[in-house]
Amino acid sequence: MSTLYLTHSACLEHDNGYGHPERADRLRAIERALEDEAFALLVREQAPRGTLEQAALAHPMSHVERIAAMSPAEGIVHIDADTAMSPGSLDAALHAIGAALAAVDEVMTGKVANAFCAVRPPGHHAETARAMGFCLFNTAAIAARYAQVAHGAARVAVVDFDVHHGNGTQDIFWEDASLFYGSTHQMPLYPGTGAISERGVGNIFNAPLAPGAGGAEFREAMEAIVLPGLERFAPDLVLISAGFDAHTRDPLANINLVEEDFSWITRRLMDIADTSCNGRVVSVLEGGYDLMGLALSAAAHVRTLMQG
Repeated sequence: MSTLYLTHSACLEHDNGYGHPERADRLRAIERALEDEAFALLVREQAPRGTLEQAALAHPMSHVERIAAMSPAEGIVHIDADTAMSPGSLDAALHAIGAALAAVDEVMTGKVANAFCAVRPPGHHAETARAMGFCLFNTAAIAARYAQVAHGAARVAVVDFDVHHGNGTQDIFWEDASLFYGSTHQMPLYPGTGAISERGVGNIFNAPLAPGAGGAEFREAMEAIVLPGLERFAPDLVLISAGFDAHTRDPLANINLVEEDFSWITRRLMDIADTSCNGRVVSVLEGGYDLMGLALSAAAHVRTLMQG
C-alpha cells in the first residue's frame, strides 16, 4: 500500500511575526524536498479543514472557543512571548487538525499504509487548557482521541522525537491508560518537563537526552525506554510527533542527530506497528527550524514510510 502526504496552503498563512523560527518557509522547504522523483509515488491530498468541535476532543470547548476568539482581523496578537496568532492562524490550525484526522481515517480504514502531515502550527506543547510553545491546539492528541471515538481504537500511542518535550501531550494523556506517550528530548531545555520520573498512570515514557548527545545516545534511549514500553502497550495506532529540531544543524537546541537517525526511528516504529496494528502509522510535523536540516530529515522520514 501507499503513503499519504497531506498539507494545505492555509498552513502557510499562520504568521508568528518577523524573525520567528516557526515560519512558513518550513513547509516550503519540505515541499521542495518532496519534489524529488524518489517521491513520485507519494499519494498527495489537500487537507480538509477541521472544526472547533474536533479540537475539543482534547481540549475543553471553553478553551477552544477562547483561542478562536483571540483570532485577530489584522496584525498579530500574542498568547505568550513565543506563541502568536495572525489572521490566518486559526484556519491554519484547523487545517492541521483536519489533515491529521483525514490521515487517521485513511490509515484506519486501510486505504493507505501510513501518512505524513506537513502542517503548522505545531501542537505538542498545547496542554489541556493552555496554548504555548508555538502551539495552539494539540494536533496529535486530538488525532489520538479521534481514532478512539471514530474508529474504535482501544489503545493509541504517540511517540515524540522532537528535541523539546511534548508537555502538552503528556498533560492530556496523564491519567488515561488507553493512551501512551513516549518521548526523547533534550534536558534541560524548554519547557522544563519530561523527567524519567514523570510516568502518569504508567503510560508515560520519557527518555531525556543530555545536551550534546548524538545518534548513539538517541538510539540507546529509544531502545531502553520508549520502544519497549510501546511494544508492551500494543497500540491499535501509532502516531508520531515528528519534530526534526534534534538535527545537528538546528539552532534551538544541542542534540546532534542526522537524517539516518530519523530514518532509523521511523523504521523501528513501523516495525512495532507491523506487529501490533497492521502497520498503522500517522506522522504529524512538529518542530524543525533549520530549513536544510528540516528538509533532509523530513525527506528521510517520508522515504522510510514509503518503504512499507
